[in-house]
Parts: sequence; C-alpha cells; structure tokens
Amino acid sequence: MTTYVITVPGTFTTAVEDETRTRLSQALRPADPHHTRMGSAQDLDPLTVNEDDTFTIRLAVEADSGPHAEEDARRLADSALHAAGLDDTSAPLGPAVVTGIDSDV
Repeated sequence: MTTYVITVPGTFTTAVEDETRTRLSQALRPADPHHTRMGSAQDLDPLTVNEDDTFTIRLAVEADSGPHAEEDARRLADSALHAAGLDDTSAPLGPAVVTGIDSDV
C-alpha cells in the first residue's frame, strides 16, 4: 500500500457559515495530509476555501493504486461534507486527482 495525497475541488453554491466550515475541517482531520512527508514539507491543509466560494479538499489515502486512492478520497470527501450538513447540491465536487505520492520506494 502507498500513501497518496489526493486533491478534490468543489464549490459552495450556498452561503456556508464558519461553524459549518469548522465541522467540515474536523470531519477531514483523520485524512489530514499533514501526516505525510509531503504535507509537512508543503503545509498542505485539508481544506482551503477561496473568496469565490470554491474550495479544495486534500486528503492522505492509503491505497494500492492511484485510481483506488481517488475513489477512496472522493468517498471521504463526500462523507465529510455530509457530516458537516452539506450535500451534493450545496457543495458539488469536481474530479479527484492524485497530487502526491508518499512512498519509501
């Protein structure tokens, strides 16, 4: 298994209060990319929100391949959004992509 850092973009289509963002950040904490060598070196936050209400979720995922890591990250991001009280309409996600690989190989 390899640790992948996966980036999932999205857009808030409704107003999202600070409390909701905090709940979302907490829900993402178990897959925080800071726990990888890349995340520590590059200061990768699990959630970045831009002024135009677009956001980026970065997750560290253990998987046997990039496509499996992307699928797992997408599921984790969906789950975190739902835990924060958001759905596919209020926070649609774009395609998940591998943005880093943390491996001893």
